[in-house]
Amino acid sequence: MTWEASLFALLDDLEQQAEGLFRTERELEIAERGQAEYAGVTLVSRLMASVGDEVALEVTGAGRIGGALQRVCAEWCLLSGAGGEWIVRLAAVDQAHGCSDRSVPEAAWSPLTRLSLGSALRRLAQDGQCCRLHLRDGTVHDARPLRVGADFVEVAPGTRPDTRLDTRLDTRLDTRPRTLVAFTAIAAVQQRD
Repeated sequence: MTWEASLFALLDDLEQQAEGLFRTERELEIAERGQAEYAGVTLVSRLMASVGDEVALEVTGAGRIGGALQRVCAEWCLLSGAGGEWIVRLAAVDQAHGCSDRSVPEAAWSPLTRLSLGSALRRLAQDGQCCRLHLRDGTVHDARPLRVGADFVEVAPGTRPDTRLDTRLDTRLDTRPRTLVAFTAIAAVQQRD
């Protein structure tokens, strides 16, 4: 082998080593970027990608709630399953099972996802629906939402509305005892028929 051929062989070997080091460095950079990007993925964004799927949520104070994920908002989600429909406050969710591997970035969320927990509870109050409140401390109350404030819901005890009162009338006419429940105390709301 001539000195010229030896030099080219050495240069080829160095070039291959440089390409290998570049590939290794590039793979590490891609892995680091992937980890950094994933650090911005939220539970809500993973749940958004799971709408329509069967999921199970472990909820503080309510236990395991499973069903088809119907809607996800920034503060709550709606599950429909064998136990009826559930409004689950996302701050009470400890674990989620059966979620999509994907996520939906916040920029792609519908404006309806901005609906607060108060919006969902106002709908129950307007319809005069009875529900079961599952609180974070594990207590359960059968109640009917009457009015919804900025950070609480006013409920009357019981499982069905008083037929003597039209739910559209001013609730001050209702003399039954009422309870104010802070949103932060609510884990889940089970809609009742």
